[in-house]
Amino acid sequence: MSAWLESYRGSVAPWECDMTEHFTIGYYFDRLGQAGLEIADRLGLGEIRRAALGARRFAVRFARELRAGAGFHIESAPIGLDPALRLGHRIVDSANGAIVTWVEEVWEVPLPPALATALAGRIAEWQGPAPEPRPEPAGAVGIIATARGRAMPADLDESGVFSLGAFVHRFTDACLQTMAAIGADAAYMQAERRGYSTFELALEIDDAPRLGDPYLVETGIAHLGNSSIRLVHHMSDPRSGRRLARLGQFGVQLDLDRRRPAALPQEIRERAARLLIAPA
Repeated sequence: MSAWLESYRGSVAPWECDMTEHFTIGYYFDRLGQAGLEIADRLGLGEIRRAALGARRFAVRFARELRAGAGFHIESAPIGLDPALRLGHRIVDSANGAIVTWVEEVWEVPLPPALATALAGRIAEWQGPAPEPRPEPAGAVGIIATARGRAMPADLDESGVFSLGAFVHRFTDACLQTMAAIGADAAYMQAERRGYSTFELALEIDDAPRLGDPYLVETGIAHLGNSSIRLVHHMSDPRSGRRLARLGQFGVQLDLDRRRPAALPQEIRERAARLLIAPA
């Protein structure tokens, strides 16, 4: 029997697509939240999952686009146990079997020995890309406020805390605010037929807001290339400054007609350079 289990099957609704005209990253994580629940239930990891809600890391690599109307499914499996439980998810285009996205999820909580022994016989081979190390920015020069609000009922998952999708939807708000700050606003994107297309995410969750809790996202630019921009978003509790989550988001400016990277105009590059954060 294959170690990979189908953990979700569904489709992309038109309203789940963004200005780049493909499945927005927050909805990928909405489905990953459902896949995580399914794999946890089928592997007997429910209690461990609840303990890990505020101690998770995700490395995501987008290989192909999913656009409105696409059918897809998710296959999940444990892919490692040392030093922490690693789950693999592969998002598959149901029409042709192509893997469109690879997700590595790490739960940074201890496993009971008996459970670790049981899982050891179910480890699947991971054929996805290894996460690439990226320099962590240092200091606060260039950091700007990009999202602020409160956790509302629609943001909560089955455990009553901020869902995976809610985290990433707020980071999407932060991305759009950052792009507007450098001149790549909605008017520019519509007139020039441009968008920001993410190809890599690194999400770390330290704690999850509960109903009514405030959050603040601040963002800086860690890399500025010819067409590429890497954003670093930090979500915190503005009352205490305590970090809730961090997202590294690497993407390119996309020509929406050719579906190919497009060079950043000089004016936008100059404004983006003001938000560059020095590496640690």
